[in-house]
Amino acid sequence: MAFQKILQLLGNDADHLLNHSCHTFSRELLHVPSPSFIDQVFIDSNRNPQVLRNLSAMFNHGRLAGTGYLSILPVDQGIEHTAGASFAKNPMYFDPENIIKLAIEGGSNAVATTFGNLGSVARKYAHKIPFLVKLNHNELLTYPTKYDQIMFGSVREAWNLGAAAVGATIYFGSEESDRQIVEVAKAFEQAHQLGMPTVLWCYCRNNAFTKEGINYESSADITAQANHIGVTIQADIIKQKMPNVNGGFTKIGFSKTDPLMYTELSTEHPIDLCRYQVANCYMGRAGLINSGGESKGASDLADSVKNAVVNKRAGGTGLILGRRAFQRPFKEGVDFLHTIQDVYLSKEIGLA
Repeated sequence: MAFQKILQLLGNDADHLLNHSCHTFSRELLHVPSPSFIDQVFIDSNRNPQVLRNLSAMFNHGRLAGTGYLSILPVDQGIEHTAGASFAKNPMYFDPENIIKLAIEGGSNAVATTFGNLGSVARKYAHKIPFLVKLNHNELLTYPTKYDQIMFGSVREAWNLGAAAVGATIYFGSEESDRQIVEVAKAFEQAHQLGMPTVLWCYCRNNAFTKEGINYESSADITAQANHIGVTIQADIIKQKMPNVNGGFTKIGFSKTDPLMYTELSTEHPIDLCRYQVANCYMGRAGLINSGGESKGASDLADSVKNAVVNKRAGGTGLILGRRAFQRPFKEGVDFLHTIQDVYLSKEIGLA
């Protein structure tokens, strides 16, 4: 029944996505999600036993437990997009306890949100669902608006409130990206010392990345290089926007490229574009989770199912979506998360 619903939601894109064969990076080269992913990949790394334990706590929680896939509910938009803009459609989420309840009822592997949100309910819920604390944010009260990520708390404080993992954002390509890379690299080093896995929001941000009306901030080549920098500072999981275009480097005219990037290592097919992102996460040694994006209303579920199919078939590790779940009635939000998770539970949908 679940697969039939997925087919219905894919509509005319079903054949295009489900029967695509990838001829860029062979799937035999990838480290793909599986029940033994931690044993196969992280066991040879420098991550200490506490990191492996907390990674296991995340991978073995919720409806996707034991599959190697992740479904994470992120609700940091109260800072990143203002609380009013984020929660006006569903004011119950001004109370952070309801965020945790949605993650639990929705079968999420973990809930990602702010120090304040998690700290306010830590004693009640830290042992019931893995906490992923977001260390930095972009605040929107500075005028004129600027785009920078600044630290809102310490790694030690995240550890104190019972976090299983920490997350951070770097705006790659922005004027402040060098400072952010240094800050986040130091924070991730300390997090690993304390036994917490690290998740990096590898977002690209620069007004110059828009050329002839096309925004290349989500271009496959640019985002993939952001991923590669992210895993270089030892992010265990990479969060990235789903690529919807390619050729950002060549169109804008910066950085360095090889023609093979566009002729042999990728095509215009969305699964091939996403696989290029996976390949730049050390061939999947660091899991790629693609973000859900803003809520657009009636098309949200179909769009998210398509993204989940693309991510899974490309070799990714899951989806991390928030607004599309919490900006609708609670029960509907739970059902929304379950439907996305069903893509990863479906044996009919395999690696391309």
